[in-house]
Amino acid sequence: MRPAGLGYPLADAGQGRSGRKSGTLGPSIEEVIAAVPGWAGRRVVSSPISGGLTNRNYRVEVDGVPQFVRIPGPETDLLAVDRANELHNTRAAAEAGAGPRVLHHLPEWNAVVLEWLHARTMSNAAFQSRGEPARIAAALRRLHAGPRFRDDFDMVALTAHYLGVIDERSIPVPDGYREHLTAVTRIDAALRAHPLPTVPCHNDLLAENYLDDGERLWIVDYEYSGNNDPTFELGNTAQELGFDETRLHELVAAYFGEAPPALLARCRLQMIMSDVGWTLWAAIQARISPIDHDFWGWAVERWTRAQAMIDGPDFEGWLAATTAGG
Repeated sequence: MRPAGLGYPLADAGQGRSGRKSGTLGPSIEEVIAAVPGWAGRRVVSSPISGGLTNRNYRVEVDGVPQFVRIPGPETDLLAVDRANELHNTRAAAEAGAGPRVLHHLPEWNAVVLEWLHARTMSNAAFQSRGEPARIAAALRRLHAGPRFRDDFDMVALTAHYLGVIDERSIPVPDGYREHLTAVTRIDAALRAHPLPTVPCHNDLLAENYLDDGERLWIVDYEYSGNNDPTFELGNTAQELGFDETRLHELVAAYFGEAPPALLARCRLQMIMSDVGWTLWAAIQARISPIDHDFWGWAVERWTRAQAMIDGPDFEGWLAATTAGG
């Protein structure tokens, strides 16, 4: 998703791994509007928001006041989306002041109406401006200091789930993926050697899941949210935003107050794990999604990035530094 100041401009569809074109399974926007309590007899105008990779998103003006409507796409259970967990965590994030408020929830469809954020959707290019890593760290600290989320998030477990779906449906994965699964085991062991206390994390921080109201960043789209190691959150967003070593250092230092080698190494391993898991997500979407999007290319891009880090000269050092802790 994406707002435009407790609102979302039409070019700013709430996205992340969410968003669905009309014409797919599920209720129509007209059916959803008719079912929202208190909207009957009022002037309601809807406009689809383009973009997104799993849901259908709409700007709906009720007597001139914009609101954001999200209708889930089909088969998201295969992608391990728990809508009850998402709803609980969206409300918790709003309580933390990190995300928009839930105004209505229609349980029969898991459709939600969210507060419209008057903010612009961010992009990788926008995050290249000076000082953006520090702004991201401030937004993440706000979220992480809020109420605990309902469930925990574990990318190793999610990767195993996705592999089960892939094997069951004979879905292809990028070349070399399975041959590198031993690296995942080694990364998991290194991260567990000195575990950090978990915090409520978003876990899917593409640039488009950040919204800028001119003063601060908001975070939207909590489909994969759960309590997690904060370095996954930092590594995930650094990887998705294409941060170089300097920007990663700035992000870690802004979040933790310092950026020692062990923390930087931990974040590097989490960057790999982010791509390891979301590669499989994209491979499954390439098989099941009716959306006109190059999911296979998306999977290959992420796996190529992860494989380069695993096969690179610094991988063993990252493992050693993370295992040693400090």
